[in-house]
Amino acid sequence: MREPAQGRQARIVGIVEDRGLAKITDLADELGVSVVTVRRDVEELARRGEVRRGHGVARSLRPSPEPGGGTGDAVGMVVPERNTYLTEAVQGAREAAEQAGLRLALHIAADEPGAGRRAVRQALDAGVRGLLLAPRWRTAAEAASDHAWLSALDVPVVLVERRPERGSAIYGLDSVRADHAYGVHLALDHLLSLGHRRIVLAARDDSPTARVIRAEFAAQTAAREIAEGCRTILSSRSAGPDPSVADARAADLAHALRETGATAALIHSDMDALVLLQRLQEAGIEVPRDCAVVAYNDVVADMGHIALTAVAPPKAEIGRAALDVLLRQFDAAREGRRPGATRHLELLPALVVRESSAPAVARSF
Repeated sequence: MREPAQGRQARIVGIVEDRGLAKITDLADELGVSVVTVRRDVEELARRGEVRRGHGVARSLRPSPEPGGGTGDAVGMVVPERNTYLTEAVQGAREAAEQAGLRLALHIAADEPGAGRRAVRQALDAGVRGLLLAPRWRTAAEAASDHAWLSALDVPVVLVERRPERGSAIYGLDSVRADHAYGVHLALDHLLSLGHRRIVLAARDDSPTARVIRAEFAAQTAAREIAEGCRTILSSRSAGPDPSVADARAADLAHALRETGATAALIHSDMDALVLLQRLQEAGIEVPRDCAVVAYNDVVADMGHIALTAVAPPKAEIGRAALDVLLRQFDAAREGRRPGATRHLELLPALVVRESSAPAVARSF
C-alpha cells in the first residue's frame, strides 16, 4: 500500500535531520518512490520551512560544521575591485547559489600585487566549499605567475571570464566565459553591413578579455581584407597594463579617425565609450552621422546622451553557469567520484542595436 504523503514527508525530514544533507535520488531509492515525487515533497517541506531545498538535495535547517570552521554552505567568489562588468556575473552566481541552498561570499581583490592570492586565502580561511575566481591578470606574465598556487588549491575551483592557456598548469581547471571572438565578429559584421570599411578599435589592454578582443580584431579584419584601413588604440589613458606609465597607444580617438579616414569605432569598454563619445562631440564629430560607434560590454551603453549599440556578453548567465559547474564538482566529491571531463564553457554574446550606429556616408569632418 502506498505511503501517505504526510508520512513520507515526515520520513524525509527525519533522514535529512540525521544526515544534514540528502540527495533527492537517494531519498527516492530509500522511500521507493519516483524522483519527481520526492522533489515535490522537498519543495513542499521547504515551503513550510522544515528543510532547505538545494541543487538536487535537501538540507537540514541546522548548520553542519565542516573542517576549516565554515558551515559548508558558503561558496567564495573573488573579483577585482572596480570591475563593473562582473557585477551582473556576481548577481547571477548569487541567485544560482541561493537556489542551491548555498550562500555566495564575495571577496574583492584590491588593485595591488598579491591581492588576489590574499583574497583567496581569506575565503578559504572562512571555510568556503569552493571558489569562483576572476583574477585581474593585467598581463600574460601576471597570469603565469599565479598558475602554481592556483593549481595547488585543494577545493573545487571555476575560473570566471578567464580561460587558461592550453598546456598551462591550470588548463585542467573548469572555466566559464563569454565567447569574445564571436563578440568581435558580431560588431564587425554589423559595421560592415552598414558600409563601414575603415574602423578604429579603441580598446583596453589590461585583462585577458581585453587581449582577446584586440587579438580577434586584428585577426578578423585581416581575414576580411580590411586590416589596412583599421587601427587599434587604447580606449583610455589608464587602459594599459601599467596605468601609471604614459602609453604611446593612448591616441586621441578623434585624431585616429581623421588620420585613418575611419567612419566607425568599436570601443571596449562601454564606460570608456561614454567618455570618448563626449570627446568626439567636443571635437565636432557627430555620432552616428560622422562616426558609427559600437561599445563592448553593455553595462551602461544605453545610459549616455546617445544610446550606444553594444556587444552584450551574457554576464548574469556566466555567473549562473559557473556556479552550476562548481555544483557539479560538489556532487562528484560528495559521491566519492571524479567530476568527469574538465569544462571550458563559452557563452555567446548578443548585439544590441541602438542609436549610435548608422550607414557610412561621405566624411564631413
